[in-house]
Amino acid sequence: MNNLTLLALVPSNVWLQALLLVAGVAVVLWGADRLTDGSVALAERMGIPQIVIGLTVVAMGTSMPEFFVSLMSAINGTPDLAVGNVVGSNIFNTLLIVGVAAMVAPITILHTTVRKDIPFAMVASTLLLMMCLDSEIGRIDALVLFVLFIVFMVFTVRGAHQPKPTNDAPANAEAEAKPAMSPLKACLLMLLGLVCLVLGSNVFVGNASAIAHSLGVSDAVIGLTIVAGGTSLPELATSTVAAYRGNSGIAIGNVLGSNVFNILMILGITGLISPMAIQGITTVDLTMMVVSIMMLWLFSFTKYRVERWEGAALAIVFIGYMAYLISAAVA
Repeated sequence: MNNLTLLALVPSNVWLQALLLVAGVAVVLWGADRLTDGSVALAERMGIPQIVIGLTVVAMGTSMPEFFVSLMSAINGTPDLAVGNVVGSNIFNTLLIVGVAAMVAPITILHTTVRKDIPFAMVASTLLLMMCLDSEIGRIDALVLFVLFIVFMVFTVRGAHQPKPTNDAPANAEAEAKPAMSPLKACLLMLLGLVCLVLGSNVFVGNASAIAHSLGVSDAVIGLTIVAGGTSLPELATSTVAAYRGNSGIAIGNVLGSNVFNILMILGITGLISPMAIQGITTVDLTMMVVSIMMLWLFSFTKYRVERWEGAALAIVFIGYMAYLISAAVA
């Protein structure tokens, strides 16, 4: 049987799903481009460091897929799924997204990010690990998480009014020479980019899952790979595009902000709606989440940069973790 015969046996709906999958990725990449343009323009126009925009507006927008998945889990009476979604997405963010972005272009880390933002993300990760030790996140736990989210937002917004760091300047003189974009246009570009990211990632997850099902892949493997990766696709596209353009503040701020939002805001709101029993999430998963942010912190201390080889190390750890998950799921 030749290759043409094999291709003819593939159902027509699978070809349509494959085309939609590619279209979803294209929409995500285009949206990431628009979001980066708008975010950088807004930061420069308002004199706000890129890291602040990345930690707040961009991070909140790219965390919307995780938020909707977790919120619907709570409403549908399966809040334990929210914890798995957050833990998996945070590991994906820190290891693969930072890893890929750094391999595309080394990421410059501000001193304030190393001293404040990364430690805050590590504290949030460690706190979640401790809360999960009794296999439940109650409403008191969720309230603590949400209060810490408010504290994080207050400190981040206050940081926006401080003098702009010198090493957060545009990557080149050409960027400075461009006419300033109006705040309205910048906000519209960001909104358009976020809409494309959410819609594109949903199309990707839906069609990738359908193709995997048609090929006989189990739900467990699909959840651990396609769904977890798909909800983090906006962060991956945004940080990679930002790193390629030399906008390190957006790239790293997006990841750190998303991690903090996922734990403090998403689990805080989800837990207040419905207490969460921890099922299917192991100590290995929670420990990997904490270890990943510790690795990022350690790499950031070297030269206040995440070099290409350090990005490769993060990506290799992620691949090893995914191999462990898949082997455990199919065993």
